[in-house]
Formats: sequence, C-alpha cells, structure tokens
Amino acid sequence: MNVLMVAGARPNFMKIAPIYRASLAHRSVRCSIVHTGQHYDREMSGAFFEELEIPEPRYSLNVGSGSHAAQTAAIMVAFEEVCSREAPDLVLVVGDVNSTLACSIVAKKCGIAVAHVEAGLRSFDLAMPEEINRMVTDAISDHFFVTEQSAETNLLREGKSPDKIHAVGHVMVDNLLHQVQRLSTQDATTLQAYFLKQAASPYLFLTLHRPSNVDSPEVFLRIAAAINQLAEKRTVVFPVHPRTRNMMEAHGVAFSERVILLPPLGYRDALFLWKDAEAVLTDSGGLQEETTALGVPCVTIRENTERPITVEIGTNVLAGTSTASIIAGYRECLEKLSRAKVPALWDGKASQRIWQILAGDGERPI
Repeated sequence: MNVLMVAGARPNFMKIAPIYRASLAHRSVRCSIVHTGQHYDREMSGAFFEELEIPEPRYSLNVGSGSHAAQTAAIMVAFEEVCSREAPDLVLVVGDVNSTLACSIVAKKCGIAVAHVEAGLRSFDLAMPEEINRMVTDAISDHFFVTEQSAETNLLREGKSPDKIHAVGHVMVDNLLHQVQRLSTQDATTLQAYFLKQAASPYLFLTLHRPSNVDSPEVFLRIAAAINQLAEKRTVVFPVHPRTRNMMEAHGVAFSERVILLPPLGYRDALFLWKDAEAVLTDSGGLQEETTALGVPCVTIRENTERPITVEIGTNVLAGTSTASIIAGYRECLEKLSRAKVPALWDGKASQRIWQILAGDGERPI
C-alpha cells in the first residue's frame, strides 16, 4: 500500500509522527510524508524531524501563507502534481488545517481513497475556518478515525457508514506519551526551559493565538486583564505566537512583569514546562486533549470546543473570554482535577490500531 501522509504545520507533524513510526511494523505499507509548507517555521530543520524520529518530508510544497482561498488553491495545484507522480493508494490527513481540506479534495478528484485522523470533531461554529475544513473533509473521506464518542455520534448523524468509523484513540496522545518517556531519560539541564522552570515554580502556562481572541482589541484586552490578575499570585509563562505578538503591539496590550514572555518554543521544551504547571490556559485544541491525557488542569479561553470529552470527563474547563469567566474557570479547573478521568483508548496505541485497520494484514486489533 502506497500512502501519502499530509502535514501542513508543525502541530500536524506531532500527529503523523507516531502514525509513521507505527507503519514500519507493516511490510505491506510504504509511507511518504508531504509537507505543504502552509506555515513557514524556521525551527523546522533536520533536527526537528530527528527529534520526532521520522524522516524529512519526501515532498515539500512550500506554498507559504496567504488568504484561505489563495493558500488552499496553491496547495491543491502542488499536491495534484505529487499525486500524479506517486499514484498513491491512500492519502492520510490529520486535523483541520487548510492542508487537510485541500489535499482531501485533490485525492478524491483523482480517485484516491482518503483517511481522516481526528474525524468527526465539531465545534458547531461556522465562524471558525477549522470547522469548515473539518466538515468538508469528513464529507468526502473514506475512513474515519475518531478520538471520542461525540465524534462518532456526529458522523453517524451526518449519514456516514458505521463500518467506516473507527474508534482508535488519539494519535496526539501517542506522541505525547512517547515524548514524556523520552523526557524522563533526558538530562533536563540541557533543555532551554530548565532554569526558568526552577525559578518560576509554581507557575501557570499560557498559549494564545486564535484570531477570534487576538485580532479583536476588546477581546484581547479582556483576556490580558484576566492573565494580569492571575499573575498577582502566580508567575505566568507565555510563549508568544508571532501573530499574537503583532496584535499586542497593534492593540497596545501590556502584560504584568510576572508574565514571562518567551519566543515560540519547540515541542519538547513546551511539554517540559506545561506538564508540571499548576494549570494551563489556552485557546489551542491540541492542548485541551494533551492536558486531559496527563491530568493537568486546563482553562480553555474560548466560547466553544470541538473536544467536548475533555470538558465532560477530563481536566478542561470551557471559560469563555471575559475577564471574570477566565478567573472563575481557573478556580474551577483546580477543583475539577480530583474527579477528572482519561478518556477510553487514550493509551498511546491509536497509531497501531489505525494500521491494523488500514493494512488489513490479519493482525488482531489491540
């Protein structure tokens, strides 16, 4: 089976890395990684792929940034050439970025089967570009690999065949547990964040990048006010996304001296910090799940989430974006920790289950 695995940005590689590694156990499978270059990332060097234990992409499309329409079109044109050259049996996409949508459409129009990992997640908020990407990708996919029960329910409601929907767990958790194990054997003093962690404890960890939060001065100022209030009692460690830093300057958003502003961190340095934080505050989808997997209190600074299981049984609290609701969410997440659970199948074996289904080589599911 000739498979093209698509990634558009750094977080996508965290998801495809365990899938690629698990594919090596199947002689019938040959995987090639395609990096669309949707997001330019100067940190994505050979060392980045070595850290993830995967080869550098076989194809780098280098499409760069642009409007949603321009970027999606550029990815489609470039990926069509790759499909013509490779003639794959399957295109595997992850998540909900523009690359996920664009490559799925191209594959289907070329008569190639599509497997969507993290299928069925829904925020029901069409103002989110990611929601449109999720819906359209699922409308044309052939295999749906789901992380939680709500995703399966959504797909069945949308008329998908039950025999094409597979509850496999979460590949992001596969990567997370793999990296936690590697961190446990590494000399922590070699990490960029080691001395900061020692000096700051106890601390909160913050990420913030969604346009709905940082593009609006009113919303961004409300969020900053909440963070500054929390910083009166706790140091806040904040790796600042480039988009967020630009909006801070544009809107005149200022943070307390107890909010430590850092440049973007590599995956392992970020994990080293947030896994031992008193709580994580974020608008990221992935961190909602990763914190639940490790039992770290999480406050999601959004009005909705496409990962409801993290709120229903995990450590996550959906706080909204007002100053008061974020402060209340922080208090609630600390209280919630004692009754939180890790969802079923979030055990680090999702990637193995995916290949047992796709490869069809007679191995028993885990």
